[in-house]
Amino acid sequence: MRGSEMNKKRTGLRTWVEIDTQAIKRNYNIFKKKAGENCKIMAVVKSNAYGHGLVGFSNAVEKAGADWLGVDSVVEALSLRKSGIKNPILVLGYTLPERFDEAKKNNISITISSSMVLRDFKKSYQIKQKLPNIHLKIDTGMHRQGFMVGEALVALKYIKEKFPKDILEGVYTHFASAKNPSFPGDTNKQIEVFRKVLEHAQLLGYKPMAHASATSGALVFPHSLFDLIRIGIGMYGLWPSKEVGSVFKKNIKLGPVLSWRTIVSEVKSLPKGSKIGYDFTETLYKNSRIAVIPVGYWHGYPRSLSSIGHVLIKGRRARVLGRVSMDMVVVDVTGVKDVKAGDVVTLIGRDGREQITADELADLAGTVNYEIVTRINPLIERIYF
Repeated sequence: MRGSEMNKKRTGLRTWVEIDTQAIKRNYNIFKKKAGENCKIMAVVKSNAYGHGLVGFSNAVEKAGADWLGVDSVVEALSLRKSGIKNPILVLGYTLPERFDEAKKNNISITISSSMVLRDFKKSYQIKQKLPNIHLKIDTGMHRQGFMVGEALVALKYIKEKFPKDILEGVYTHFASAKNPSFPGDTNKQIEVFRKVLEHAQLLGYKPMAHASATSGALVFPHSLFDLIRIGIGMYGLWPSKEVGSVFKKNIKLGPVLSWRTIVSEVKSLPKGSKIGYDFTETLYKNSRIAVIPVGYWHGYPRSLSSIGHVLIKGRRARVLGRVSMDMVVVDVTGVKDVKAGDVVTLIGRDGREQITADELADLAGTVNYEIVTRINPLIERIYF
């Protein structure tokens, strides 16, 4: 998109998020090549597509070729159906019993991960006789969501006795520690346990779609691809961990999809010794020029970046001064020439030769890149180009 077109799209906006659809396509192609012809790809778009915009990102990744979409709730899935998304959708999170009927009517598959949910599902089936396809979630060691192995074997037998055979569409698990290639033991144990459950399902006459790997698993454990891989963070062009990135980034060129920008709302000169912001946590050690930008922690810019974060203005770094407020941040533009109200500010992304990444902000804020992008306020306009 040319600069003039972008300017038109952001007219009237104080802050916005730019989404690069070509980067989405390139990232998808990387994982498609990794998966091969016989393995499908689920783009995980839960939680507002990790902050990238649920509907917009889902449309883009569907066009790129994704076979499935993974969401957290039926509410998210219904939003996609209403927007025209045709791809198969799996709800990865807990589904309330009163949502089973909606899921069936809208061709949305759901996760069954406990005996309680399975009992609720049976009660609903006795009333409706028609319910959505299910994917059985197996707890192979993460000890979060899912049937323990012994419970899973009982559940599979119960499903065979109580439901039509074709209602069991998939069986899956999730790895707890696949993000460090140097320590594969725990993940390999999970794969072994999962294979035993699949063998039991096959003995009962089932041939469910099997899936286990997310981004890390797909890269580090090629023997865990099964029938489908669930690609979340990698589809957004981000590495799931530093360890995975250090091993693969030389040969695999993931490209960040998201840039987050705002504008300068005010500029002023202050003398040496001036104190900045709430609680006067920062004192200027020289005569300075400061700029105010109209974003803060309500927008998703972490308060923990107070006095240590940077933004980009005119291709130069400008450090955050003092506290990050709810709706405003002050930055030092002493070294940036001719800054004025209305100038574009980059919070995440590239400006000239400089770049600020989600990983950089995560390191400074003491968190992970997942949280940095996912917590960008969903009310902020996402502009696709």
